[in-house]
Amino acid sequence: MATIVEVARLAQVSTSTVSHVLNGTRKVQPATRKRVLDAIEKTGYRQDTLARAMRRSRTDSIGLVVSDAGEPAFAEMVHGVEQAAAAQGLTLVLANSAEDQERETRAVHTLLGRRVDGLILARCAQSSAEVMKAISADTPPVVLLDRVFDGASCDQVGADNRESMRRLATHLLSQGHRSFVVVAGDTRVPTLIERLAGFRDAVTGPEAAESVVLEGSDNTQIRQALRAAVVDGHPTCVIAASSPLAVAALETLRDAGISVPGDIAFATFDGFNHSDLFRPSITTVRQPAFEMGMAAVGMLIERLATPGTSPRTTRLNQRLELRSSSEDYVFAAAAD
Repeated sequence: MATIVEVARLAQVSTSTVSHVLNGTRKVQPATRKRVLDAIEKTGYRQDTLARAMRRSRTDSIGLVVSDAGEPAFAEMVHGVEQAAAAQGLTLVLANSAEDQERETRAVHTLLGRRVDGLILARCAQSSAEVMKAISADTPPVVLLDRVFDGASCDQVGADNRESMRRLATHLLSQGHRSFVVVAGDTRVPTLIERLAGFRDAVTGPEAAESVVLEGSDNTQIRQALRAAVVDGHPTCVIAASSPLAVAALETLRDAGISVPGDIAFATFDGFNHSDLFRPSITTVRQPAFEMGMAAVGMLIERLATPGTSPRTTRLNQRLELRSSSEDYVFAAAAD
């Protein structure tokens, strides 16, 4: 294996000059820099990144643990983190907990063991106390992504879930809906708790409405409960709190012979890529997932630069996209 001494000899420079070219620690004249780069290519020299990291106490890498990398919103967050990290010259190390607390705990410990410079974590629904203990003050900076909560001792970035659901439900109330089924899902997840709270904000008081709320993590039970609710209760609108719940809800309505929006209006959070191409097109509260991922990296970089400042929480605004799944519902059809 070629050494830095061989590179320096071939380029006719000192080893310190080669180091400056490799690490960008000092300006090197263009002609000299070219000779060094040519020598590196000819000798096949590869820098010992582990040794370099130990000297600098930095690995130029960040860890990311998400609870479901295949879910569309989380996939966009990963893309956002990746792009922002690359722009900072950082390598991203990704782990998927698959909503499993043991996998999440192992992933966090593994990434910390790799001495990542910082960690971004979208916690699973049953995230253990051991995880929060592992990311205490003695670890690199941590940013919680998407699933934020009050009293966190680290930086967080999420979305305005409660307010966005309140705006969606208020719009549906303004169209005349007074009977809802909310497919809320696993309300141990902070984002789903916030969305359910936003719905209740909208339908209490003078805008009171009937509602059936379906909670739980068992997909089969959710589907069965939804089928019973729409067949027996004749609601006029179904709201799903996430894209996986939307898939379950739409399949259940289809299997029950209930059309959207002919028989019932429908809206969801997160939605799908190119949801305007669906027939019917789906009314969606669009989460700024890509931007959240980029913001999380930005917060991590700031924390690395100013470690002593107080933790902060940032919430990005979501966008309400009104489409035919809710806008084309006709109340006369329900009355018939």
